[in-house]
Amino acid sequence: MDFTEPNERRQLRETVRRFVDKEMPRDAAAKWDSENSFPEEVFRKLGDLGVMGLTVPEEYGGAGRDIQATMMVIEELSRRSLAVSVPYIMSACYAGMNLVEYGSPEQKAALLPRVAEGRLMFAYGWTEPDVGADLASVRTRAERHGHKVVVNGVKRFCSGANVADYIFTLVRTGPAGERYRNLSIVLIPPKTPGVTITSINTMGMKGAGTTDVTFENVEVPAANIFGGEEGWNQGWPMLVGAGLDVEKLEVAAIAVGVAGAALEDAWNYAHERRQFGKEIGEYQSVRHKLADMKTQLHAARLMLNHACWMANQHQRCAVETSMTKLFAAEAAKSIALECQTIFGAYGYVKEFDAERYVRDALLIPIMGGSSAIQRNNIYKWTDAGIAARN
Repeated sequence: MDFTEPNERRQLRETVRRFVDKEMPRDAAAKWDSENSFPEEVFRKLGDLGVMGLTVPEEYGGAGRDIQATMMVIEELSRRSLAVSVPYIMSACYAGMNLVEYGSPEQKAALLPRVAEGRLMFAYGWTEPDVGADLASVRTRAERHGHKVVVNGVKRFCSGANVADYIFTLVRTGPAGERYRNLSIVLIPPKTPGVTITSINTMGMKGAGTTDVTFENVEVPAANIFGGEEGWNQGWPMLVGAGLDVEKLEVAAIAVGVAGAALEDAWNYAHERRQFGKEIGEYQSVRHKLADMKTQLHAARLMLNHACWMANQHQRCAVETSMTKLFAAEAAKSIALECQTIFGAYGYVKEFDAERYVRDALLIPIMGGSSAIQRNNIYKWTDAGIAARN
């Protein structure tokens, strides 16, 4: 594996960084965070940049599948604000990748060009008040009534439902005892009658908005069954095929972005702040913190690049994506907290980004499958692989 970043990807990184500097200045990012507001105009400009098409085939107006480039965009956006990087994921990944893998021909033709243009976002309606990691136990139900599907239930921690075009809703479509064989995914527009969205006031990840969503006799056309008629009762293979593994990489990319910003700010501050007649970066205790932070970030980025490469090659990478998500998430939390420590009292003040890095970093080990779940998966899948070889 060549670790040198190709010229086209390096140019893309520079393009995104210029976009961030121009359209996402620090004071704007701070405002989006304090107001918990989605910068729709900035997001539209990002769509015009063409980066949404990195998951969309050329025949639908995209640039073709490039998971490594997609995660690089997530990283660069996350260095400045999750209010833009999370909606980017909702478009390029939640909508784009899932449609490419499992959308019906009609859904691909109608929706993928909108993804490529940056004009379509999916919100994941997966978890519920009593269902987190055990997604096969969802209770939200969907029933067929002629050419309509009627949905009833509640979803929790449905990020971005208030700004999305569709809620990518995991529903039970048969007896609860059959678990994996009777799940489906239904595309539900948030403004459909019977849909109620309630904001959840969270510590971090402001902008995209975390919500509860209630479905009360919500009717959508049967054409909104994801994957078409063949998608009925096929929700679980879709979920584990295109959704969960890549979602772990998306979260890892957020982690690398937040950690990179925290390290850069801490490094610069260590050479600006003076105490007892010299820069605090001249003290060995601070230097060691910065060295450890840089090492953690480097390792996380290498793991992310490797797992993205495997996913882009359509290789089985469930263990690698879990290891990457686990390590990157915990590294981001550690780096953000060390950044706050180096800033001292200023790291606790809202006017400094260090405080926001901590709030966002504390979520990363939870979202996309907790660190405990990733450890379980790493052991389970590795042990299964060893047993199969023996």
